[in-house]
Amino acid sequence: MLRNVPQILSPELLKVLSEMGHSDRIVLTDANFPAESMGRNCKVVRCDGLGVPQVLDAVLRLMRLDEAVEKPVSLMAVAEGDDCETPVWDTYKEIVSRYDSRGGEAFQEIERFSFYEEAKTAYAIVYCSEFKLYANLMLQKGVLKPEDYVPVYRGEKGAE
Repeated sequence: MLRNVPQILSPELLKVLSEMGHSDRIVLTDANFPAESMGRNCKVVRCDGLGVPQVLDAVLRLMRLDEAVEKPVSLMAVAEGDDCETPVWDTYKEIVSRYDSRGGEAFQEIERFSFYEEAKTAYAIVYCSEFKLYANLMLQKGVLKPEDYVPVYRGEKGAE
C-alpha cells in the first residue's frame, strides 16, 4: 500500500506517470475520443467510470507541468460549425491553477485534427468516461524541483 497517492490512479497509470520524462505528453480524453486508434504507437490506459476533471486533479498532484514551454496544456478546439459550449474548460483552468501559477495562461487550443495528430505522438492516452463534449486535453510534463523530493529517511540532512 502507498500513502498520499490519489486512489483513483490505477497502478498502470502510476507506472505511466513514473516512466514519463521531461516534455513527454499525456492525453486525457472524453468518452468520444478514438483512444485505441490514436494510441496505436503509445500506451493507452483506461479510466472507465472517471471524468477528466477527477483524473486531471489526481495527475497534477503527482506531476508538474512543463515550465520550459509557454502553453503546456492543450485543449481540442471546438470545430467550426459545432454550436457547443465548453464549461468543462473553466473547470480545467481552475484545477490547473491549484498546481501551476500560470493558471488559464498555461492553455492553448489546437484544431481537432491537429489535436489527433499530436495525440498520436504522446507518451500515453488516458481514456476517461467523460461525456461532456470537447473535454479532451493534453499535458506536457515538467521537471521535478528540489522541494518535490522527500528524504529517504528521517536522519537525512534537511529532513523534518
